[in-house]
Amino acid sequence: MENETLFEKVDHKDDGQALRPLSYRMRPETFEQFAGQEHILGKGKILRRMIEHDCFQSVVLWGPPGCGKNSLASMIALMTKRDFVSINAVEANTSHLRKTVETSRFHLQQSGRRTLLFIDEIHRFNKAQQDLLLPYVEAGDVVLIGATTHNPVFSLISPLRSRSHIFELKALKKDDIRKILNFSLEKENERLKRNIKVEKGAFDLIVEKCGGDARIALNTLETAISTTDKKSPAITVQLVSECLPYAAVRYDKDESEHYDTISIFIKSLRGSDPDAALYWLGKMISAGEDPLFIARRLAIFASEDIGMADPRALIIADSTMRLVGEIGLPESRIILSQAVIYMATAQKSNASYMAIDSVLQEIQSQGVEHVPEFVRKTPSERTEEYKYSHDFRNGISGQDYREAEKIYYNPKDTGYESIIRKRIGLWRKIKSKKKSGKR
Repeated sequence: MENETLFEKVDHKDDGQALRPLSYRMRPETFEQFAGQEHILGKGKILRRMIEHDCFQSVVLWGPPGCGKNSLASMIALMTKRDFVSINAVEANTSHLRKTVETSRFHLQQSGRRTLLFIDEIHRFNKAQQDLLLPYVEAGDVVLIGATTHNPVFSLISPLRSRSHIFELKALKKDDIRKILNFSLEKENERLKRNIKVEKGAFDLIVEKCGGDARIALNTLETAISTTDKKSPAITVQLVSECLPYAAVRYDKDESEHYDTISIFIKSLRGSDPDAALYWLGKMISAGEDPLFIARRLAIFASEDIGMADPRALIIADSTMRLVGEIGLPESRIILSQAVIYMATAQKSNASYMAIDSVLQEIQSQGVEHVPEFVRKTPSERTEEYKYSHDFRNGISGQDYREAEKIYYNPKDTGYESIIRKRIGLWRKIKSKKKSGKR
């Protein structure tokens, strides 16, 4: 039938291979060729056993770019001897998806062979498209391999997750990248019938700059190979520097790396480590993060983690937000740097943050008290008059402003808050004496 053309055997030796990018041609065909991901592909690991015993079930592979998701899907298709269909969620609409899964079902009925349906960037499918997949995955009409850079907990619907094994792939380690480079160069030397040498330090530079992304590493190697001197081919440090002038910054907006980076940035500030905080600030700036996003997080940090230990922090954060918005990059990097250094080196206290959360928790669990009688009733109805604090020594009247007596704000003995701690302690003693009738 016409739709049979959807199906293809994964063949790494077809006539057009030489025209494909090196990163495509060097996709591994065996576990021995696959670099990294030992935590899921090592001997005895569940994913490896699923592949080896050909009892493969639907999976979702998630991890950063260039960690081997596509390569792993291709290797699974080869090793399990199944029909393989690959689609990209960016390009596939609902009509295309429906046609693909219906054809897979028909093919199963006719041949008894299940199809591996590889969906790259599956997180880009909307809920309706993900819902469409469910009955086919559940019935086993297709075996899904989804690849995504987004955490499936947030990007995939719960029913699809529950029908799939989820495996997280990690960014490749330096040794993994080096293994890929050496293997690929050897294969290219065989194919081109050349003997391309590598200058000491050249592969080290690729490893350092690719950021754990095998695709970037292989693209750099391919460019270097194609531009070497034909008479005395050699990949030099200088050549690599020209092919990969800037280090890759692993940072995708609204994806895991974005949230992980802002998280470690805030934790560095909280841990009073200005150098670490500046480094993560630099990463965000280099990756093109919105400087106002960074400034807003500094404002939250100024209240949540510094609070009354240094009230000036909030003023500085407010000024930073305004100035960053008005000036923009690249100059605002200096303003952000100054604010980060101030926040990291400021005295810390989360007492304000803890106080309001304690109040809100109590209100949610116990309800809200009435406003005191001396405020809500007319003067003639009141049994107690409002006492004007300024009429009393030390500005303390001793009057109660709520029914229950409970302390929510516990200032810490740090920075300016240590002064507040002493002040509140004195006021509480005065109030206690007045209530007991002592002078």
